[in-house]
Formats: sequence, C-alpha cells, structure tokens
Amino acid sequence: MIDQHFAPHDDLAEVVLSPITQPRRPRAPLPAPGMLIRAALALVLFVILGAVAVPAMAETAAPRLRGDVTAKTDILTLGDLVENVPPALADRPLFRAPALGSTGTIQSRRIMEAASGLGLGPVETGGRLQIAVQRAARRVGPAEIEVALKRGLENGFGLETSLMTIRLDGEAPSMLAPLDLAGQATAIDMVYDQRSHRVSALVSLGDRQASLRVSGVVVEMREVAVLARGLNRGEPIREGDLVLEKRPRDGVGTDVQSSVTAALGEVAQRSLPAGYVLREGDTAKPDLVARGETVTIVYSTPGISLSMRGLSNDAGRMGAVVNVVNVASKKVLQATVIGPGRVSVGPGGGPQLQASAATTALR
Repeated sequence: MIDQHFAPHDDLAEVVLSPITQPRRPRAPLPAPGMLIRAALALVLFVILGAVAVPAMAETAAPRLRGDVTAKTDILTLGDLVENVPPALADRPLFRAPALGSTGTIQSRRIMEAASGLGLGPVETGGRLQIAVQRAARRVGPAEIEVALKRGLENGFGLETSLMTIRLDGEAPSMLAPLDLAGQATAIDMVYDQRSHRVSALVSLGDRQASLRVSGVVVEMREVAVLARGLNRGEPIREGDLVLEKRPRDGVGTDVQSSVTAALGEVAQRSLPAGYVLREGDTAKPDLVARGETVTIVYSTPGISLSMRGLSNDAGRMGAVVNVVNVASKKVLQATVIGPGRVSVGPGGGPQLQASAATTALR
C-alpha cells in the first residue's frame, strides 16, 4: 500500500495564470502585378471561347423529331416536323396538312425516310412512333354570320336591324377558314322576302376563298321590362328591380311595359316571379288612404275652404273615390283621395260640411 500525504490548504503553492492570447496569422502577400494581368487575360479568353463554343454547339445539335404540332397552312415542311434542321432544308415541303380544324397523325418512320431523302442525317425520335398534327383554322360562328347578314340587310334593303335578330336554319351553322383570311365576313348574293321575312345569302371571307350558304328568318324584337327578382303582392318596385330585355315582338303582346322607371314606386297587385315580363295592370300606385283610417275631408271653392275630420270606409290610391264618414254630422260622403290621409269632396258635400263647421263653431 502506498501512503499518500496531502499538504494542508495553506501550504499549496501559488499558481500564476497567464492570459490566453490568439496567435496572429501572417498577412498574405499581395499578388504581383504580372499575376493579376495573367488572370485577367485568362478570364477574357474564357468568355471568348464560351461565346464561340455555344453557337457551335447549337449548330451541331442533332436533328430531333418535334412533339405534336399545329399546322397553319395546308403544307407541312421539314422544319415544321423536325427541329435543329439546317436553314436550307427547313422550308422543304414533306406532307399535306389535315383539313381545316381537324387532326391527323404521321408515322415517325415516314418522317425519317422523307428527311433522309433530302440529305438530312439521322433524326432522334425520342421514342415517338407517331406525331399528331392539328390544322389551325378560323371559325366563323353563328354570331358573326348574323352580323354579316344584318349588315347586308341594312346596306341592301335599308332595314334598321338594331331591334332585329335572325334565326338561322339548322343547328348553329359555322364556317372554317384559313388563319390568314383576316377581315370581317360579308353577305353576298342576298335575297330577302319582306312578307315572310326570310333571308338567304352567301357568307364569304376573302375573294370567296371560304364561303357558306345560309338562310333564316328575320325576327323583329322589342325591348320589354323584365323583373330581376320576384315580388309579393303589395310589395313596391324599387330601382334595380326591372331590366330591359329584347323579346320577339309577336310573342309579347301590346300591353307590356317598355320602361324600367315608369313603374317605380308602384306596388304589385299579385305575386310576380323573377323573369316575368311586366304588363300594364300588374302594378298600381300604392293606397294613400286605408280602410278605417282617420282622414281629413277638404272642401274648397273660390270663396270657401273648409276641412273636417272623417273616417274612411274604403282604401284608395291617388285619385280613387272612397266613402268617408263626416265625424261631426255622421253623414257618409263620396270623396276623392288627394294625398296621404286626405280626401276632397265636391260642391255636393259643401252644405253638409258648412253646417257641420258652423255647428262646431257655435259650440
């Protein structure tokens, strides 16, 4: 066993701590001017080589079969079907495009054979066995056809077509035309029967490069007021509740409303659904006097102006004739509604009113 002896705490030797210092790194020497010049020259050479190499790489890119393409003309060229083709061969025609607006397919094998026949090297297919070709076309639909017919009716027959529509025969006739046929469609060789209102014409684009024979019936329209929302009986018409729509004149009758403001403030006389064509009598001015309401009876002549309190036996709107009871005399009078809670009696009710007024004054 080894005995270990420890000195008392007071006998420990004093330890001197020195601060920790980080050694300073030696400063890198500045590059020599010659070295900087060589680095700059190397950078310039790299940029020049890159500018020359990138176009060279692009020029040497292998011809590759394009994906599905859209043909704008009736001929498909080598450049339409294969990318990275030399400019001298890009415009060489290969195949006829599908009909306007239709889609067809071409086997990759046939494209490669045609390209080889023009002296082009191998063509990468990317695993495609065929490509789809869609023929772009301008479609002249029913709306554009109708505009052309209306223009022909205005110029050739002097008709005002702003309130007319044309019901074309058939289901939505349309005409396909090449994209390069710009401009508006025109109606030529037009025939119009004023009694039957039938019209026929040849709608054409360009110098008859695309044309379609169409026919139809000219329908005269009328602007009518249509409810934008449903109304309950007694509900007033407010701004925005009515909109103007064009409807065939023959089918709407003569009593339809043609203004969105004439009926404002009037109340529905029955329940009216949304989309309903408003007719005269569907709405009326609101009642200004209610049944059982206390009213002011007015009697006025050039020399006399009297007013008495009464009770209305009827409800009535402005100008309506109602029966009222003179509260003072208990007589029933016929009066005309002249305002909210106010009615007027003619000379026939004058003596009764005068007597009632005098009796009231004596009391």
